[in-house]
Amino acid sequence: MTTMKIALLSYSTKPRGGVVHTLALAEALAAAGEDVTVWSLGRGGDSGFFREVSPDVRTRIVPFPDGPEGETVGERILRSIATLRDAFDPTLYDIVHAQDCISANAAGRCIRTVHHLDHFTTPELAACHERAIVEPYAHICVSRSVADELAAGWDLKAEVIANGVAYERFAATDMAARAAWRARLGHYVLTVGGIEPRKGSLDLLEAYALLRTEHPGVRLVVAGGETLFDYRDYRARWESRASELGVEPVVLGPVPDEELPPLVAAADTFAFPSLKEGFGLAAMEALAAGVPLVVRDLPVLREVFGATARFGATPEDLAAELGQALTRHDPARRAAGRELAARHTWDTAARRHLDFYRSLN
Repeated sequence: MTTMKIALLSYSTKPRGGVVHTLALAEALAAAGEDVTVWSLGRGGDSGFFREVSPDVRTRIVPFPDGPEGETVGERILRSIATLRDAFDPTLYDIVHAQDCISANAAGRCIRTVHHLDHFTTPELAACHERAIVEPYAHICVSRSVADELAAGWDLKAEVIANGVAYERFAATDMAARAAWRARLGHYVLTVGGIEPRKGSLDLLEAYALLRTEHPGVRLVVAGGETLFDYRDYRARWESRASELGVEPVVLGPVPDEELPPLVAAADTFAFPSLKEGFGLAAMEALAAGVPLVVRDLPVLREVFGATARFGATPEDLAAELGQALTRHDPARRAAGRELAARHTWDTAARRHLDFYRSLN
């Protein structure tokens, strides 16, 4: 078959789930023999992605300097779209595939992966979100649940192609590196994704305070959190509530890419209380590492994780399930989780994408 020139577009170089997806997919497509370029904005002086990318993948980082003092989120969204649009030439590619609303607005005629659906109050962001759904000529979703939302809300049909997971990276972590995290943090519940509304951070804080009454020696550790949006008010409420509850979570912020797998593998359990998700890649990585998983009771997470996870709808539920995960050793559930994660390969995802691309020509 003729090699395709494929452009994958993302809005960021930081370690967010959509960016992790974009890079892994790009590398798998390149390994399959395709000509792949990843385009993104380089915020804060970034000239590359948060991790090294295979030399088989071209990367194009468009400089995106800080805006003027007082720039609003809406103004930053519009400037992001304009900056990427001005730099990107879609005529150079057979396939233009955008991974988020900013890059879809910048790309022109494109395929769009809708990772999850949001409801924004910022007018510019709401408009960006809407255009990035209705204007692309084809759609991919990483779960059936999101595809069903897209069909119900916009009467659009999406191809469902699940995420892959870097299984070996999380399943075979270095024992010394895991021991170093355990020596630093002790016993801990880990969540990855930062402190923000969509991640259900306040509910997890409430759940942790309840958990501490029976498990006083367990810490809550929060990793990640690079984002385009301004969540300072939410973060302030979270910190104020932590003080009121008398708990002191460990907030690591962004963790170097090579240190993330042992951090996950050393956790006693992994909490994923998101209010909106499309798949749950960080939670699937925890399953690959053999870590017990507690997630929000959402249809999409029921679809993706099934019997491999414990589910909670409220802080009380989450606390109870975290407690069960800490005290009940469940080797069958853990083995099922590893098997589930191992089945989600990026090679399979890349082949599905290529079949879909060719079906559109």
